[in-house]
Amino acid sequence: MTILDEIIAYKKKEVEERSSTHPIKLLEQSLYFQSECVSLKHYIQREDKSGIIAEFKRKSPSKGMINEFANVEKISIGYMQAGASALSVLTDTNFFGGKNEDLTTARKFNFCPILRKDFTVSEYQIIEAKSIGADAILLIAAVLTKEEIKRFTALAHQLGMEVLLEVHTEEELEKYIPEISLVGINNRNLKTFDVDFENSIRLAQLLPTNTVKIAESGISDYKNIIELKKHGFEGFLIGENFMRSASPELECKNFINLLNSEQNVIA
Repeated sequence: MTILDEIIAYKKKEVEERSSTHPIKLLEQSLYFQSECVSLKHYIQREDKSGIIAEFKRKSPSKGMINEFANVEKISIGYMQAGASALSVLTDTNFFGGKNEDLTTARKFNFCPILRKDFTVSEYQIIEAKSIGADAILLIAAVLTKEEIKRFTALAHQLGMEVLLEVHTEEELEKYIPEISLVGINNRNLKTFDVDFENSIRLAQLLPTNTVKIAESGISDYKNIIELKKHGFEGFLIGENFMRSASPELECKNFINLLNSEQNVIA
């Protein structure tokens, strides 16, 4: 059993338990349930932003604890002040040390798109994502059927949220559906956790030209972004590179300043 298999098995049990203690009717009473969502696609393509989706996470299965006592209010505000296009918040507790309240706190202090980063295996989680203030959800092609992706996407759109479909292989790319405009190509193999930019670049060429391509994981140098942009990537999800710093928001600011300086030189 891979780490991903373990996560999904645990997630299915967790969702079943949570749906019995926090029924959908209760989620629908949330302050955020009727709120209008902010477009992740629009913010990634804004010229005054960096294209970076800055992620908040405390730990990961591959690296263990990264930043146990990170403050979501301080870091999320700092990310946006640094020029990030959007936020990604890990809400998985068991494997990533996150919680739903992290996203709700980020929502309270920021007007920007927030991606709920979790392992979606049920319609319940999509309704839950809306109730905690998310603007977009992640669907991982490796763990879902094409039919599930269609169903989950339809529900997310019905609730006003966008969908980021994550792929890593050509086989997973076959699960892409035209209704999805945001596709994340994970540079990291979720089964081995190896990073391979060349694989991402190759897959990007196979996507329709109207999709917004987002590079995920393993980006540790602003020069990675400059290279990926040459191959049609517009968004860049970065978490660990920022979060392992004592001040992730300052690390993000320095990263974006270097990126902007380099791009101005190129221009």
